[in-house]
Amino acid sequence: MASGSGPVAALWTEINRCGQNGDFTRALKAVNKILHDNKDDVTALRCKIVCLIQNGGFKEALNVINTHTKSLTSDMIGFEKAYCEYRLNRVENALKTIQGIPEQTDKLKELYGQVLYRLERYDECLAVYKDLIRNSQDEYEEERKTNLSAVLAAQSTWENTPPEDLGLPESSYELCYNAACCLIGQGELGQAMKKLQKAEELCRKSLAEDSDMTEEDIDAELAVIHSQMAYVIQLQGRTEDALQLYSQVIKLKPSDVGLLAVTANNIITINKDQNVFDSKKKVKLTNAEGVEHKLAKKQLQAIEINKALLAMYTNQADQCNKLLSSLQTQNPAHPRPVLIQVAQLCREKQHSKAIELLQRFSDQHPESASGIKLTMAQLYLTQGHVTKACDILKSIEEFKYKPGMISALITMYTHEEDIDSAIDVFSQAIQYYQSEQPGSSIHLSLVREAANYKLKYGRKKEATSDLEQLWKQNTNDIHTLAQLISAYSLVDQDKAKALSKHLPSPDKMAFNVDVDELENSHGATYIRKKAAKVVGESQPKEQGPEDVKKKKKKKKGKLPKNYDPKSSPDPERWLPMRERSYYRGKKKGKKKEQVGRGTQGTTSGATAELDASKTATSPPTSPRPGSGTGAPSSSSSSTAIPPRQQKPAAPAAARKKAPPKKKKGGKGGW
Repeated sequence: MASGSGPVAALWTEINRCGQNGDFTRALKAVNKILHDNKDDVTALRCKIVCLIQNGGFKEALNVINTHTKSLTSDMIGFEKAYCEYRLNRVENALKTIQGIPEQTDKLKELYGQVLYRLERYDECLAVYKDLIRNSQDEYEEERKTNLSAVLAAQSTWENTPPEDLGLPESSYELCYNAACCLIGQGELGQAMKKLQKAEELCRKSLAEDSDMTEEDIDAELAVIHSQMAYVIQLQGRTEDALQLYSQVIKLKPSDVGLLAVTANNIITINKDQNVFDSKKKVKLTNAEGVEHKLAKKQLQAIEINKALLAMYTNQADQCNKLLSSLQTQNPAHPRPVLIQVAQLCREKQHSKAIELLQRFSDQHPESASGIKLTMAQLYLTQGHVTKACDILKSIEEFKYKPGMISALITMYTHEEDIDSAIDVFSQAIQYYQSEQPGSSIHLSLVREAANYKLKYGRKKEATSDLEQLWKQNTNDIHTLAQLISAYSLVDQDKAKALSKHLPSPDKMAFNVDVDELENSHGATYIRKKAAKVVGESQPKEQGPEDVKKKKKKKKGKLPKNYDPKSSPDPERWLPMRERSYYRGKKKGKKKEQVGRGTQGTTSGATAELDASKTATSPPTSPRPGSGTGAPSSSSSSTAIPPRQQKPAAPAAARKKAPPKKKKGGKGGW
């Protein structure tokens, strides 16, 4: 008997009744009373573990299991231990516990499938659920099919594996949603959107039957479907519509931290380097507690990469480098963190260091070298090192003989005027397709382009072999034959004459050609005038007065007013005045009478009387007595030059240039 608690049988009765009613808190109190008297009661310990699990006390339940390992063996309490470890996100430990249990029951297989799904071991998980569906028949069959469809969706999305057609129904909105995720992974966005719309309809219909569900509860349940719809719209390029739908999901504040993190991350990808303040707010949603246990590894990696990009755009170099270091530690072979680090170095003008980083990563991870080397070539081009860029591009075996790569190399070598290297690129590509795809369209196209290139740059002797190869493929190609004859005419005239025999006759070449239609075509530069058809001999009509066209009288050109027909015109009349040989500058106007330098009150008249330069006498040193004021004599040989006075500077607001005076007539006269 428990001390002061009545008989043990009564306590077990209470535990049984509370368990049936779902009151595990009262049941736990009764169990603790039993264990107070008998600490090693196995049945009571198992009941306590179940009560703790039902109340969410997974850590306490696990402590009880680990404390009583002698009495609670793995075959007895193994499922409960694995379940507690799974709920505490100790997934690796849960897997070991399950694998150590000898008897594999259905509920243990269910848990095993969940653990494998969390560990992203989808192939093994798929096999577990197939076995469960095949060998069990109970009321949980639809839930198992839902989990199976989730595994197929994960394979399609994260492993790019075409989903296996298992004939799963779409009777519930969960099944329909997972089918849409499979289609998104395959790139069938239109069909995926239709599935999501159907899932939304099924969800509303099923939740509307529950009277306890409010409209807000239904919208919260639909949030995951709406977020996936926004993702499909974003992939279709309708970013504004996607952003609006994402914002609606964020405003609902769903309880699923994984959904919030993914939605916020997708908004950041739409913002890019714009609206940085909003992106910083959305980043906080991706840092919520428990996000790492809700999302797949690739989702978490994408979120961390976007955080690093945002730090780069906001000039937080230290934060960016810290995030990139963490990403490189988690996945050293992933090229994206290295590319972001290179972008950060380029923003800091450290191009040589960026190229060294790319070269080192390319040597360490050859499987990702293609994209890395393309970036290296781009950096060399931005620095003007075209030849080095060409060498890098030629070293990419995966793209070496692609038409786009060949075109890029030819363009760059031509820019550097390295015609020999460009022809060498053509030769290697033609040799490759000659052995791999002889006679294919791309092979013949390369041969033709090589021939045209050689003809363009005067390598006619080298072009003949390419043209002969083309002509042998199609002997009816007159254009190629004409090119071949033209090339041989400068190299081997006898060969040109021999080949000219294969040209068709002029009559055959002109067969079914309408000359009039050709001349009247849109591209004709010269049109032959058609002669008027003569119906019969007709006398020329006499021209009446109305038929004679009135001739317009030519107006005589106007001559300058000072025109002299006897004088020869100025040969420099077409030059501007300042450029003529006889230009001596502008003539200064008459000087204004200036105020004298005498005492205050002296008038201008008195100044004129005192001015010796205005006297009528010839010698300036012998003024005639009694002479009045007057203008200086025209016969005076020299005059005194008054000192030049500078006008005071105008204030800033009044310093405006006077409009130029209009001059009558042109500068260049006769």
